[in-house]
Amino acid sequence: MAEQTYHVPVLLTESVDGLAIRPDGIYVDVTFGGGGHSREILRRLGSEGRLFAFDQDDDSQRNIPEGEDRLTFVRSNFRYLRNWMLYYGIDHIDGLLADLGVSSHHFDDESRGFSFRFDSPLDMRMNKSAHLTAADVVNGYEEQRLADILYLYGELKNSRRLAAAIVKARCSAPIQTTTQLVDTVSRLFPREREKKEVTKVFQALRIEVNHEMSALQEMLQAAIQLLSSGGRLSVITYHSLEDRIVKNIMKSGNAGGQVEQDFFGRIETPLRAVSNKVVTPSAEELSANPRSRSAKLRIAEKK
Repeated sequence: MAEQTYHVPVLLTESVDGLAIRPDGIYVDVTFGGGGHSREILRRLGSEGRLFAFDQDDDSQRNIPEGEDRLTFVRSNFRYLRNWMLYYGIDHIDGLLADLGVSSHHFDDESRGFSFRFDSPLDMRMNKSAHLTAADVVNGYEEQRLADILYLYGELKNSRRLAAAIVKARCSAPIQTTTQLVDTVSRLFPREREKKEVTKVFQALRIEVNHEMSALQEMLQAAIQLLSSGGRLSVITYHSLEDRIVKNIMKSGNAGGQVEQDFFGRIETPLRAVSNKVVTPSAEELSANPRSRSAKLRIAEKK
């Protein structure tokens, strides 16, 4: 499968430019997917450069460039970044790129349950060998826990009503498909906002199934430890939850955004923003790739 049909890379030039690549450097692409960003990094690396590419989805392995000995593919969740770097004897990196969110491949694969465009099993696992599925969450979590997930990860104000509706419906029969879930929750939204709000329900379940927020925090903390002085973080986000974490860590070194000061009142943080301006897709990219419309790129450098 060609990379272009698997996933069109978002903010390709801008995100790789943000790494300020050294030809002999060591870089990590923690979201390999279709391989678009990795190919551009490899294009800019010299013969002595190295690239480590992470992806937990089996499907992504078909996109590994053939005969590319500068690339090491790691089939793993990026939360284990530091462990894998230690395994390969790497104690520092010169840059890391992350294109967060879900690839177009996942949304377009009817069998994966990421999109309500298809009547599919409620799965939503990035790693198909993982245990927890969206059906497990919908049918197994107690009502309060469901409400918390919908509120925290979907930012849904009517999360309690939604959770109650799900619990009531599953008492009659398990909710096993995307269509069944949509039928259960859509009636709780005004028709003009139905699609947008149902999307938030799916987002909340996907984040819970894949433990996305905790994995992101662990990966970014590991990246800070691994980055050499002057090394770069280039991170693309798609929704406010992940963007808030990235912004806070780049600003303060922690996900909560609490700034620490030394004895003299100077702010202590391991990173500095390369630019205070968030990079967003150009009009041309938005026209060619509508999925990029919510993308934001943040770039920071290790002090």
